[in-house]
Amino acid sequence: MTNEPKPTTGEFWDGFYRERDAVWSGKPNAALVREVGMLAPGRALDLGCGEGADAIWLAERGWVVTGVDVSSVALGRAAKHALDAGVSNRITWERHDLATWEPVGDYTLVTAAFLHSPVDLPREHILLAASRAVAPGGMLLVVGHTAFPPWSQHAHDGEAPLPSADELAAALGLRPHEWTVETRETEGRTATGPEGQTAVLTDTVLTARRASD
Repeated sequence: MTNEPKPTTGEFWDGFYRERDAVWSGKPNAALVREVGMLAPGRALDLGCGEGADAIWLAERGWVVTGVDVSSVALGRAAKHALDAGVSNRITWERHDLATWEPVGDYTLVTAAFLHSPVDLPREHILLAASRAVAPGGMLLVVGHTAFPPWSQHAHDGEAPLPSADELAAALGLRPHEWTVETRETEGRTATGPEGQTAVLTDTVLTARRASD
């Protein structure tokens, strides 16, 4: 018996998207809309941007956005959606493995929504890198599950619940003299899975503003 090599992160997610005509709803994340809707636009970095809904929503409101994902299939769809929405000139799409990539430059907003993966993903390491990319006076927004959806491979593997917003803030070392945590909450929502399943999910939302120079 021979053991087949495990797919790389990029291969896994390319296959995941390729098997489905559309994975996500095409609507921006509700926490992003609520937390960012009143901010003056600047430079935004969307980590794990998928098919591009959040990045496109930001660009439509005047942000200059860099959307990063490991899947070239997802990025291809995102680029098409941005072109259809008339904001392709405001978004740069970049393919990177977030486990090994470090953002360059400072961003007014760094957002990471649902950075969870059935293949290895050092989420805390990625979010630490994300926090370093936030400009003085800028905002970090992290949205994640408290427990995995029933259709997720994680749920079937019996993995432990994910950290709360307070636990995540502590893990990221958001020191009070350097950061002001503006939102740390848990909220419920009804979600639809990739095969049309529905479930009530509980998410954590963390927003933190970096101190100005």
